[in-house]
Amino acid sequence: MKIVSKLFLKSALKLHNWLYKVISVLAIKSEGGLHPKHRLIGYHQFFLNNVSGGDRVLDIGCGNGALAYDVADRVKSVTGIDIEEKNIRKAKAKYSRPNMKYIVGDATKDLTGEKFDSIILSNVLEHIEDRVGFMKSLKGLSFKYLIRVPMMDRDWVPLYKKELGIEWRLDLTHFTEYTEASFREESFRARSFPAWALFSNTLGLFH
Repeated sequence: MKIVSKLFLKSALKLHNWLYKVISVLAIKSEGGLHPKHRLIGYHQFFLNNVSGGDRVLDIGCGNGALAYDVADRVKSVTGIDIEEKNIRKAKAKYSRPNMKYIVGDATKDLTGEKFDSIILSNVLEHIEDRVGFMKSLKGLSFKYLIRVPMMDRDWVPLYKKELGIEWRLDLTHFTEYTEASFREESFRARSFPAWALFSNTLGLFH
């Protein structure tokens, strides 16, 4: 009975992965192109609470520009950079303000060295293979780095999937998903730029 239960369990967890992807795609389409998490869980508020009126902000991996657009309403200027040209086209079409600039580019190699008051990385680090090297490359570009990362211990289910050898990542393009300890460890290996990092709903300052 235990063996049969485990077989059904593994099938159910694999189905859960597929359903999560389908639900996300349908939710985005039904909301007109923006994931409902942006409005339901205050997705932008952490960043809005930690910028100031005179800030010049760089949003790395800006995607469709929704976050950059909201931040631009609070600061002096925002530059958004994204590797996907289609994202930048959408951002320019839907999420533009006079104090905003969008750039198509790979932030791991295309940044010019320009300095900013704040740098935003919202769900970006997990998409980069050499995260420590990337964080090192950002040192000196700002005094404040606002970071959101996906947490693998956000719930018991991803941990259980990993224990059972089932795909546990939210997105197959993620090289990792974090625990607070693993983020601290990576930050330390990068000789840790000062960073406000959001773990689920927990805010921490790292030096």
